[in-house]
Amino acid sequence: MKLLLVLLLIGAQLREFLQSMREIPGPRSLPLLGNANLFLGLTPAEACLLMGKLAEEHGDTFKLWLGPWFSVMLFDPRDVEHVLSSTQLLDKAFEYDFLGQWLNQGLLVSGGRKWHQRRKIITPAFHFRILEQYVEIFDRQTRQFVKNLDTALRKEAANSWNGVDLGRFIHLCTLDVICETAMGVSIHAQTNADSDYVRAVKTISMVLHKRMFNIFYRFDLTYMLTPLARAERRALNVLHEFTEKIIVQRREELLRGTPSETETSSADADVGAKRKMAFLDILLQSTVDEKPLTNLDIREEVDTFMFEGHDTTSSALMFFFYNLATHPESQQKCFEEIKSVIGTDVQTPVTYELLNKLHYVELCIKETLRLYPSVPLLGRRVVEECEINGKVIPAGTNIGISPLFMGRREDLFVEPNSFKPERFDVVTTAEKLNPYAYIPFSAGPRNCIGQKFAMLEIKAIVANTLRHFEIDFVGDTSEPPVLIAELILRTRDPLMFKLKERVY
Repeated sequence: MKLLLVLLLIGAQLREFLQSMREIPGPRSLPLLGNANLFLGLTPAEACLLMGKLAEEHGDTFKLWLGPWFSVMLFDPRDVEHVLSSTQLLDKAFEYDFLGQWLNQGLLVSGGRKWHQRRKIITPAFHFRILEQYVEIFDRQTRQFVKNLDTALRKEAANSWNGVDLGRFIHLCTLDVICETAMGVSIHAQTNADSDYVRAVKTISMVLHKRMFNIFYRFDLTYMLTPLARAERRALNVLHEFTEKIIVQRREELLRGTPSETETSSADADVGAKRKMAFLDILLQSTVDEKPLTNLDIREEVDTFMFEGHDTTSSALMFFFYNLATHPESQQKCFEEIKSVIGTDVQTPVTYELLNKLHYVELCIKETLRLYPSVPLLGRRVVEECEINGKVIPAGTNIGISPLFMGRREDLFVEPNSFKPERFDVVTTAEKLNPYAYIPFSAGPRNCIGQKFAMLEIKAIVANTLRHFEIDFVGDTSEPPVLIAELILRTRDPLMFKLKERVY
């Protein structure tokens, strides 16, 4: 009898849910599968194109059923503003739960009081005085990046290779940068690309992509029996053990009164660089309700910083160099600005003050992020029924927002598929922009806390690279690259480049 009552209650709630959704357009759904059949067998690139077609067919707001998960996609900036500026719609979408094994309840996935407390603690880590210290790390790691590119250029000439895969070098550079700024140690990814830590990061990134975009991996009960789950556990052991070791070591140093900037031996967890005030140090000195953070509290935030800070920056840099390689006039303008600000001596280190003067470079970065936002899809979870500009959204719904598709809308941007950095120059452009039409770093209370960090890192890598090399694209420039909108935006095929050493 009780079971019958429960089933009747569930049925009534489902009918009410479906009634609420009736007014929202969307593709026809099948029993149990919903719209999952539309995505079965598609490559990530094809799935990305399908989302664009669905938006064209059903408008700025449409619904999608993927098995038991229900989503409403919002592409109107007014709706996006309502969601992202809300203090009620702060919970992340269901898909973010897949990050829990690595990040636990770090800032990216946590909610409620815990999120508010952590955001307050972490915000000072991105104060300009801390960022100034990080720029020295950006510069030093970028010089290793340039050295590796120089070696690759010579190997290419000797072996008649058809270009250099910049993406591989960029990924290792940003991994070194984020590890040293997050934990104050170097993993030497650029000189040891086959280390356990680097391989573990690659594995966990691959796992997250598959779990989010393959319905057969979305159910925990079946996923845990797969080889992919075993690979994830092995990778997590490497990542968590490394972070835990550094936390324990650094906590002991602080208890002993070791200065925050020290020389440590390379035997200590591969530490070989001079350590400044790292993100980890700030967390170790923070308290919640007058109590210090536990090792687990710190690990989840350090791991979150690691996750959010290397793949996203890699994606932005990859597309930035693609845009400059296919628009030589913009590349030349960037180089001339870098030369005028930093000078012709390529040994001159970049600094916080110098990077902030690279105005045109910043315009090119912003335009790159409009065309190729590092995070192509943002998600929120509706905990309580709400109304968004006349549309009733029931509790339990996921909300999807796509910076990628919004950045390509003709009604929002003039010539949306063209690379025009000047459109972001408030001094020279008359183009009026809805602030929620351009959201590469999200917006509102849960915007990206590290966006200034990311912009400085990108500028540092760009400045040092363009001071040393001219960059040409190897491939067909008549067609744009085929995009794959997974967790992080990337291309179906590697982008290959020709490098030419600059002569002053």
